[in-house]
Amino acid sequence: MGEQQHVKFPQEVIDEYAALGVDLPALFSAGHLGNRMGVQIVEASAEKVVGTMPVEGNTQPYGLLHGGASAVLAETLGSVGSMLHGGVSKIAVGVDLNCTHHRGVRSGLVTGVATPVHRGRSTATYEIVITDEQGKRVCSARLTCLLREIDPQDAGNPPSAGQA
Repeated sequence: MGEQQHVKFPQEVIDEYAALGVDLPALFSAGHLGNRMGVQIVEASAEKVVGTMPVEGNTQPYGLLHGGASAVLAETLGSVGSMLHGGVSKIAVGVDLNCTHHRGVRSGLVTGVATPVHRGRSTATYEIVITDEQGKRVCSARLTCLLREIDPQDAGNPPSAGQA
């Protein structure tokens, strides 16, 4: 757990951030919490973010995937999509997250897919569907992020993914 795989970004996004000297895969990682939980982002664009997380190590006392773990996966994926939508001049700050847990999972890997519901100038909302290895829906989530302009003094110091 915690070892970040190579994330697939659209080339134009990589070029935009590289021109600013920003390591895009590091910026849009799962952050410290996500790394501890084994979250891996495998694909990322403003249109779709895909990530996985192991059930093992992320369970509640009954041995089921913890609802909070699903929330971490959902917020991570929705935040990455929001940050990519906002571009290099904005940061994404989560303001609302809701999760509905449909079924329990005891083992394996869950996969989350975040797709945009709304992408505006000041907010972005993503729906995140988390499924088990059989493709059964485990959790439905929705995240809304405020897209805030980066202050000029922050321009040379982009936010880390843990601040999203």
